[in-house]
Amino acid sequence: MTAAVLVIVGLGAMLLGYRFYSKFIAEKIYRLDPGFRTPAHAMRDDVDYVPTNRIVLWGHHFTAVAGAAPIVGPAVAVIWGWGPAFLWVVLGTIFFSGVHDFGAIWASVRNRGQSIGALTGDVVSQRSRVVFMVVIFLLLLMVNAVFAVIMATELMGTPSSVIPVWSAIAVALVIGVLIYKMGVGILWPTVVGTIVLYAVIYLGEIVPITLPESFLGLGPGPQWILILFAYAAVASMLPVWLLLQPRDYINGIQLFIGLGLMFGTVLVANPTVVAPMLNTDVPAGTPPIFPLLFVTVACGAISGFHGLVGSGTTSKQLNKETDARFVGYLGSLGEGSLALVSIIAVSAGFASLAEWQGTYSAFGQGGLGAFVAGGSRIISDGSGLPLAFSATLLTVMAVLFAGTTMDASVRLQRYIVQEWGALYRIPLLTNGYVATGVAVAACLVLAFGAGGASGTGGMRIWPLFGTSNQLLAGLTLMVLSTMLVKLGRPSRYTLVPMIFVTGTAFLSALQQLWSLFVTGQYLLVVLDVLIIVAAVLVMLEAAGALMRERRARAASAATAVS
Repeated sequence: MTAAVLVIVGLGAMLLGYRFYSKFIAEKIYRLDPGFRTPAHAMRDDVDYVPTNRIVLWGHHFTAVAGAAPIVGPAVAVIWGWGPAFLWVVLGTIFFSGVHDFGAIWASVRNRGQSIGALTGDVVSQRSRVVFMVVIFLLLLMVNAVFAVIMATELMGTPSSVIPVWSAIAVALVIGVLIYKMGVGILWPTVVGTIVLYAVIYLGEIVPITLPESFLGLGPGPQWILILFAYAAVASMLPVWLLLQPRDYINGIQLFIGLGLMFGTVLVANPTVVAPMLNTDVPAGTPPIFPLLFVTVACGAISGFHGLVGSGTTSKQLNKETDARFVGYLGSLGEGSLALVSIIAVSAGFASLAEWQGTYSAFGQGGLGAFVAGGSRIISDGSGLPLAFSATLLTVMAVLFAGTTMDASVRLQRYIVQEWGALYRIPLLTNGYVATGVAVAACLVLAFGAGGASGTGGMRIWPLFGTSNQLLAGLTLMVLSTMLVKLGRPSRYTLVPMIFVTGTAFLSALQQLWSLFVTGQYLLVVLDVLIIVAAVLVMLEAAGALMRERRARAASAATAVS
């Protein structure tokens, strides 16, 4: 098997999904209305609610949901063979992730731009909203604390990536001012900004940057973590047009070019896939493929975090309701294509099966390091670019993905705190500065409280992310299903994915619970139980609301007939 075949089949299937399946969902299920007045217009404040060009908004949504997870998850899951991961990424993107992400945006737009957690109160019940928002806050806490560690590790490990990563912020600020304040068309800022971003990669090679070995008793890693959270706090308060939109958009362009380069060099070099299609000789201690595959490969197939972004930031910037298909479904295809690239890099980027087996000697091996190593080798072989430059390019891609996700995620945490303030009538928490302070403080308490001076405390609860994330996706699909039933529309296109995702996530959570108990990780046991109980409560509330709506519609239909 050659990697080019996987590219052609995978991308071909995703494009067909967008052309036909997403059109069907848009016209027959969500029934998008081009004349509907979106929250970006109805509630415009030019800070969070801003009507946005759909291409720019696609860039924001794609890069915000991508992060490092669609790279790391598939790169780890290949330990069971590339075949299962490939099938789940392609089919999951078309029939699960696309419908989920697209639907979260549509549902939020139809409910005054509320987050999926807040609108649960209107669609299901007030009790479920409170529980759901706690689960969401915990998930965002994990994402922010861990992504800060991932970015800090990459910035330390590849000093040549520091200048390119931070230059993206300056470029974004200039683009935001040019487009929104000076009325410059989008073409030339995009072209010049992209050229600058690629040019500074060479500058990064010439001028690598490292932090002091010790500053106020902190090593380089925790120093970077503090810098990243300080930046994220400021970024989450700036108007979306000034930094969030243009940063995510220009990063999206750069990353899209990076994906194109990766896919192009695969077609040119056409490396052989050395990893087995189905690995029957997995290392000792590797968990069973079912249900763990569907939790390990989360982002890239379906992810509850995507619903938070779609209903948290993207919906507030949607210019027309019909743009939701382009932004949401096509954004999920971007995520799926990134996961596909990751699978190819770690399956065909090794010289031999023996080398691949050496990397995948235990479950959890591979990940971002294997992606950069395998991907840079493919790019170098297919394009002639130096191997070191190719590695820097992929590292910058990964860090930029993680950075844009962290930007959006801290903003989302701020929204959750403000929604709590409004719900419980605590005016102080509705203040943006206070809410941001609470959100960032919670992340730092986890990072340094649980991790000490290393700042890696988020890693202690990160094992819970996979199951929590997928349970959240299932809950989001349940909310969408309830909305569709209330509107008298077919709900099976969201219910079937909900049943599958929720079922595999619950099985994984229970399996993980036993593993944590046996190994004595009692803090994680307690947190895992709380997450499972919260998910069950919300699901029961949602199921009750769903059945009530169906009975009400059946009674109404019977009355009309009689």
